[in-house]
Amino acid sequence: MMKRRPMVAGNWKMNKTLSEASELIQAMLPKLKMIEGVDIVLCPPFTNLNFARVETENSNVKIGAQNMHWQEKGAFTGEISASMLAELCDYVILGHSERRQMFGEKDETVNKKAQTALAHGLKPIICVGESLEQNQAGATASVVETQCRESLKGFSPKQAENIVIAYEPVWAIGTGLAATPEDANRVHSDVIRPVLRDLFGEDIADNMRILYGGSVNAENAGELFAMSDIDGGLIGGASLKADAFVAIVQAAAETL
Repeated sequence: MMKRRPMVAGNWKMNKTLSEASELIQAMLPKLKMIEGVDIVLCPPFTNLNFARVETENSNVKIGAQNMHWQEKGAFTGEISASMLAELCDYVILGHSERRQMFGEKDETVNKKAQTALAHGLKPIICVGESLEQNQAGATASVVETQCRESLKGFSPKQAENIVIAYEPVWAIGTGLAATPEDANRVHSDVIRPVLRDLFGEDIADNMRILYGGSVNAENAGELFAMSDIDGGLIGGASLKADAFVAIVQAAAETL
């Protein structure tokens, strides 16, 4: 049984045109509405945010963005500000491994973005995780701890109440290779949760949710979510399939 209310967020990444997004939301929403006890978030591309917000209005599904800039406004061609997102969604994914790997995003950048997000009422989903090389070198704990500490530097316990952490081992994202439930849970319980306790105190830390991301699917979700410190998932490819995503959300509900 989960101590914390589970959460399942679907990261659509750079997928789905407006018409495709409409089809997907219409296929999954009636079934998602029937599932209770889970915080459900869909994170489509920027172009679909307003449409998704309208489609899910007055439902149990919230909307999140996939990234944002830390500046309020200005000459940052191609970027999106927190104030723009605040009118469209409730959550924002920050520091995803693809942003870190492909676009050079650093912990310091993630920290600035998260501070700005919170100032505008957005709830950050902050991603951390090690590469295959780091994992094989036995550096998982040190890498993940450093990412957590640097990304969360300067936050107050009150701010932390609105932050979600997502552990995503880079080698498991989109590869079909998922960490074993026990290994993933060990990072959550023995690395991330102690850092949160050190930064924010036991009461706050024990109520913060830590999601797992990395080739989560309808077949392995139940076993992953049954672990003591895996509080749901940040779902990539499986969130693009209505039946698969619904099944994952249902698996989270069954841990209650």
